[in-house]
Amino acid sequence: MGGRNRPAKDNQPRGHQGDGERTLSGGNPQVPKGDGEAPVQEYISRMPGWKRDLGARIDAMITRLVPEVRKAVRWNSPFYGAGADGWFVSFHVFTHYVKVTFFKGLALDPLPPGGTERSGEARWIDIRENDPIDDDLMESWIRQAAGLPGWSP
Repeated sequence: MGGRNRPAKDNQPRGHQGDGERTLSGGNPQVPKGDGEAPVQEYISRMPGWKRDLGARIDAMITRLVPEVRKAVRWNSPFYGAGADGWFVSFHVFTHYVKVTFFKGLALDPLPPGGTERSGEARWIDIRENDPIDDDLMESWIRQAAGLPGWSP
């Protein structure tokens, strides 16, 4: 039979976490669009398993490095901006990794590893559960990205 109503591997119906909260494909939390700290923290608190700690780590790093950071949830992902110039970074949960996207990533040195001809200026890094994270490099990318004009949808 079709797999739409089959339970996920954790025996929860697809689209739900164990606490009844809605999730999207790959376990991405479904959080309403909103501005400020509260919706971003709600998103992070709903990230599944090891991804929650990673989300909190990235959020804390951004907040420390960009004290006047502007936060919001858009398209079921946290977005971070500096000033009124749009967004410089976001992250999103996928089944096996968290994607951290720098919207003006082509201007970063060194370039983040993810990107295609069709991704325009955006570049990203996919972080899997046991991947080591180079904090110095991530901090460098965040500082550089926050200093560039942001992306506006």
